[in-house]
Amino acid sequence: MFKGTLSAIYYAGESSEPMTSKESVVVEAGRGILGDRYAEASSAKSKPENQITLIEAEAIEAVPREYGFEITALETRRNLVTCGVPLNHLVGREFCVGAVRMRGILLCEPCAHLAKLTGKKVVKALRHRGGLRAEVLDDGEIRVGETITLAGGEADSTSAG
Repeated sequence: MFKGTLSAIYYAGESSEPMTSKESVVVEAGRGILGDRYAEASSAKSKPENQITLIEAEAIEAVPREYGFEITALETRRNLVTCGVPLNHLVGREFCVGAVRMRGILLCEPCAHLAKLTGKKVVKALRHRGGLRAEVLDDGEIRVGETITLAGGEADSTSAG
């Protein structure tokens, strides 16, 4: 069973706008982070995979070792940065960030748009570890430092290592 931590929160009010760091945000079920570009878009409710994105701090830290360039958590354009959470294993599973339940929808693979915005070769560096797209299931507030666990005592057949 893993027990991870939320180490950073980011969002952008408009597409391609720089991400802003926050210590806490309010999320709404079926929408995502209030004030984020996807939560405010008219199509957000119909697309659960656009509600919130997560990335592992460990994946970001591996890029300079394995690919020879730095990328910051802010540059990844993901909403939540986790530590100690096996995000790829959460596709199709419910998990909690603090008291807020979410469901992993699909992997958040890096794209050409992200490469263009960063000016870096992120597609290869973050392939299969670019994070997770998730659906927000509960309204609430999430804060940096909160614990991330599987929801409802669900057994974890994976390990965080």
